[in-house]
Amino acid sequence: MGGSNWTVSVPAITEAGSNYAGTYESANNLITISGSLPGSFLTLLSGGAARVSVHYNPISWNNSLHLYAKRSGGTATVNGVCILCSASINGGTTYTEIPQTVDTAFFTINFTGGLGLGNSITYSGINVQLQISGVSVTVPATSYSSQVVFTIGPN
Repeated sequence: MGGSNWTVSVPAITEAGSNYAGTYESANNLITISGSLPGSFLTLLSGGAARVSVHYNPISWNNSLHLYAKRSGGTATVNGVCILCSASINGGTTYTEIPQTVDTAFFTINFTGGLGLGNSITYSGINVQLQISGVSVTVPATSYSSQVVFTIGPN
């Protein structure tokens, strides 16, 4: 998984009114999720899906600020000998609020078919975009930071 820091530039609020947006979005490929699910993990999946969950760990944060994530793109491919097998990525294409310290479902990587020899799923090119809302004159002007954490587990 690759990612980068995202710095939001909020213009100085010089007078009452609407010269600031209050909600800001990152580039749509701020984070790119790629990896592999080994066959040993696939046998543990109930319902044939791996769930990708998300939460954030506050470093210096104001609870009036809210983080959201959505994904775009991505492919999932079944590797190994497997008849009538397929893999797909579902969900997460609209903004989901990211909770603090407690995982919430973001999207799934689905698997169908019977396991064969040397099976695994490779997923790649899953682009993640972040959004922050709650920026206002009531939130003290300072630097805020948090770490967004993605976890893959059984659905």
